[in-house]
Amino acid sequence: MNQPHSQQPDRYVVIGNPVAHSKSPWLHQGFARQTGEHLDYQTLLAPLDGFNTAVQQFIATGGKGANVTVPFKLDAYALCTQLSERARAAGAVNTLSFSGQEIIGDNTDGHGLVTDLQRNAGVELKNQRILVVGAGGAARGALLPLLTCAPAELVIANRSMDKARLLADQFSQYGNLRASEFTRLQGSFDVIINATSASISAQMPPLPVAIFNQSTLAYDMMYADQPTIFMQHAASHGANTRDGWGMLVEQAAEAFYLWRGVRPETSPFLQRNPV
Repeated sequence: MNQPHSQQPDRYVVIGNPVAHSKSPWLHQGFARQTGEHLDYQTLLAPLDGFNTAVQQFIATGGKGANVTVPFKLDAYALCTQLSERARAAGAVNTLSFSGQEIIGDNTDGHGLVTDLQRNAGVELKNQRILVVGAGGAARGALLPLLTCAPAELVIANRSMDKARLLADQFSQYGNLRASEFTRLQGSFDVIINATSASISAQMPPLPVAIFNQSTLAYDMMYADQPTIFMQHAASHGANTRDGWGMLVEQAAEAFYLWRGVRPETSPFLQRNPV
């Protein structure tokens, strides 16, 4: 809650390697100004083999919470003494809260995705046909929040069918989903979510063009100054496209709410900052 500004600000960080490029400080400092919360938010570069030590040192110096980015979300999961249901389902943690001796882990990525789709993009997910491309950590974080929206069907497609099938089995208790090979995808989808990192290397998953149509939203969890190769490919086959900037903003707002009990208004942040 709001504190007199004569006190030292509560300290938060985003931990990663690399981490200097992170937009999280810009977002959280903006949220703090908007809500009147007295906090300081910075980046923290942790050695690849030193995540736990970095967290413990931050706690020892009074840190209140942390966001976690690549490659440490699994390390964060293992470090926690308490986990939310969505963190447990995802098998990964991107938000840490520190309370006494407790390290509490949550995963706000899927919440950010669903909020961006439904509220910001105006996309209905209930009773829709959804395709998630990829079966790694990003997909895992998205599945429970997506299934909570009660789609008609959720399909996971991945290069490794075994990995997709394992993920479908793990989440089958939450809703109607199944695994598929790329070549066996049939019919068009209402929403197609690229949860792979292929856009970083400008690679396109081998998706059949028939899955796209003019009512499809093709959503890339990655964001960039220019449309990703996935977005370009989808647009060339008539789909509407959106990148993951709004997801980043909304997952950050959810983390801010977990820490401060105040939910920032995200609309001013959906336009990218110039830096």
